[in-house]
Amino acid sequence: MAATLALLIIQAQGITRHYDFNVQMANMTRLCRTKSIATVNGQFPGPEIIANEGDSVHVRVTNNIAHNMTIHWHGIRQLRSGWADGPAYITQCPIQTGQTYVYKFTITGQRGTLWWHAHISWIRSTVYGAIVILPKLGVPYPFPAPHKEVPIIFGEWWAADTDDVINQALKVGGAPNISDAYTINGLPGPLYNCSAKDTFKLTVMPGKTYLLRLVNAALNAELFFSVANHTLTVVEVDAVYVKPFTVETLVISPGQTANVLLAAKPVDPSAIFYMSATPYSVVRPPAYFDNTTVSGILEYQNPGSPPSASTFHKDLPLFKPTLPLFNDTDFVTSFTTRLHSLATLQYPADVPRSVDRRFFFTIGLGTLPCPKKTTCQGLHGAKYAAAVNNVSLVLPSKALLSSHYTGKSRGVYESDFPAIPVSPFNYTGTPPNNTNLATGTRLLVLPYNTSVELVMQDTSVIGIESHPMHLHGYNFFVVGQGFGNYNPTNDPTKFNLVDPVKRNTVSVPAGGWAAIRFLADNPGVWFMHCHFEVHSTWGLRMAWLVLDGSKPNEKLLPPPSDMPNC
Repeated sequence: MAATLALLIIQAQGITRHYDFNVQMANMTRLCRTKSIATVNGQFPGPEIIANEGDSVHVRVTNNIAHNMTIHWHGIRQLRSGWADGPAYITQCPIQTGQTYVYKFTITGQRGTLWWHAHISWIRSTVYGAIVILPKLGVPYPFPAPHKEVPIIFGEWWAADTDDVINQALKVGGAPNISDAYTINGLPGPLYNCSAKDTFKLTVMPGKTYLLRLVNAALNAELFFSVANHTLTVVEVDAVYVKPFTVETLVISPGQTANVLLAAKPVDPSAIFYMSATPYSVVRPPAYFDNTTVSGILEYQNPGSPPSASTFHKDLPLFKPTLPLFNDTDFVTSFTTRLHSLATLQYPADVPRSVDRRFFFTIGLGTLPCPKKTTCQGLHGAKYAAAVNNVSLVLPSKALLSSHYTGKSRGVYESDFPAIPVSPFNYTGTPPNNTNLATGTRLLVLPYNTSVELVMQDTSVIGIESHPMHLHGYNFFVVGQGFGNYNPTNDPTKFNLVDPVKRNTVSVPAGGWAAIRFLADNPGVWFMHCHFEVHSTWGLRMAWLVLDGSKPNEKLLPPPSDMPNC
């Protein structure tokens, strides 16, 4: 990758980069079992997208599997190009078997690490890869240039087909089976049975600094990550630079990315080190989530040895990191409160100081009635569901964006998503007896350039869980977080409007709340959902409809001619 990056640095800016993605089945052996999985170009993880800020990217996606497909470019702003965003039935109809669609977008005002993944069903368990966004030509990093840059993508592995896993759960209304392993760059590592040979290894040179581009592509797990006897300096999250700070361990939620600097020791330590990730989960007992540890190996290369040589031997001392307990919320809170935007002249924190519209969303789990002649495994014999403001989103059979653009929304969606909960209650206290949710396809409409403040409140209707909430088409500032019920009088006085972190995915604390602000300056239909795939599948999702502005450059561009049909 270093040679590729060196080539890119000398290239002109603002060019168009072309990629071909062939979605195809491939056999992969993990945990001593061979499984046929969906891949891009037969790779797992899939190929990297590498571009400079200001470049246009065209990705030709051909679907060669017996399942509908879409690709989402997670975190890309998609300014006026919502047709390329990717969530099935939100911005596009899926790419059907044998069909091709070219995603076209320009990278504007972003640099760092993002990622791409399938955005239909649970296929993203194997269809994902990194997006590396380099600065414009001649613009340095706001931190010391690393010797090498390395993508580290965390994932989850199921021995079973993930579509079968979720379809069976939906059929009986219960929770899906947990994964069999976590992975680093597709490999489970030495701590799982029959996986020592499937271990990611990072070879470093003494005294050099390495930029690790971290991506959490796991379906349902927030993860702690640490490298034994080494520190990590956080310099960017979600393709936005942050004030650097150094930690031994960090936490990263599904959908989130982070760039961290790892400084190799000045002298070969004649030892090997585990780089490990393990889950963070608040109140669920370990039987209800994959409470295992994935590890890769960090090893040292003698400066005089060829690049293929390494010091990895079984007789060298092995050091393992000490990771937090699976429910260490204090650690998570301490880490997240250290994240701050650079807030410099070159990289300002343009937080909306005045607010046009304020919204309060409850997010959490509930139930729906069990279908007749069916035995459901949810609470009190119902089926599990999830919702935003008591609305569990039902995906339509036609794409929301095209329905809006053509003015043919009748029967597809309603424009009356509630701005506040219909029935307020003690969200983090004693759960109410009624856990039933409503279903529907309802959008929240915003005029162009509306400044928005949104408070997302976790509920304890059924359990207490954190929720990594991802907003498509936008970055937002996380101006406040807390525990318990949000207090609209006292809590806003503590908001950070100077240098709050800017993200595309925020983890709403379990039994707490998060407040974000953004400017609705990107017309289109924009999905917002929990990045726990199980919660999103259950309905913890909604969509914003941002109207066109009055000027030509404030309007959604027309759809491309090759848009898939439903």
